[in-house]
Parts: sequence; structure tokens; C-alpha cells
Amino acid sequence: MKLDQIDKKLLALLQEDSKKTNKELSGKLNLSVTAVYERIRKLERAGVIDKYVALVKPEKIDRSFTAFCQIKLVQHTKGNVTRFESQVAGLSEVLEVFHVSGEYDYILKVMVKDMEAYRNFMLNKLTALDHIGSTQSTFVISPVKNTSALSTD
Repeated sequence: MKLDQIDKKLLALLQEDSKKTNKELSGKLNLSVTAVYERIRKLERAGVIDKYVALVKPEKIDRSFTAFCQIKLVQHTKGNVTRFESQVAGLSEVLEVFHVSGEYDYILKVMVKDMEAYRNFMLNKLTALDHIGSTQSTFVISPVKNTSALSTD
């Protein structure tokens, strides 16, 4: 789908605050409310807009300790890879999982309450998964940029 400048601006506004009404959006885009509604529906149908979510402040729910955990698998058979991915995707502490190239096979973004909670996660959940050869953890001191908004430039 080819996006025009109005679509791009609409996406930026929705990523900034998806609870804006069509009336508010129409005022910012100089379009009718109906035109805004139709553009949003078109973007949803095309799969450009995947879903709408509420972003929760981690510190308000005791999840402000962030770690990136790198994982090496013992073997890279199709069965080991799919089983590991299925298991790790089911862990609530894990927000994101990336299969990557390089020295490690996976990078996990993990958010928990504190270092003790991370230790418990590692000992009782992560290392209990099948086919993990080794892990390495990196702890976030301070986030510099944290966004879910994608630029359409």
C-alpha cells in the first residue's frame, strides 16, 4: 500500500495518541470526520495499523528493572529452535524475543521488579527451558530512548 502525506501524518498522530477522536484528527488534518474515518479503516484493512494498545508505565506495576539476555542454543536443529521459541514466548517476564545473527542466537528483553526477581526468573524459568547452552545478561542503567512509534519517512 502506498501511503500519501496525509496517511503518514494520520499514522504519526495515532501513534502519539490513539485515543484521539476522529473529530480531533480531522481538525489537525483539515479533513472531514468521515474522510478521517475512511482513511483509518483503509489503513486497518491493509494491515498498516495492526492493533491499538495501552502503554503501561513499568514503575507503576513493579516492572522497572530491564535486562537484555543473550541466549546461545546447544544445537540449531529445527525442533530445538521451534521448541525454544515456543517456550520463551510463554514467559510473562519476556516482552520481546529476537532471533539474531552473531555470537548469540537470541536476544530477550526482560522486565521484572528488581535484581532478585531477575535472578529468580533466570534460575527458575529461563534456564529450565530446553536446549539453552549459555546466557549473558546486560542490565539497563537508564533508558535514553524508548518508543513504539515508527517513522513513515
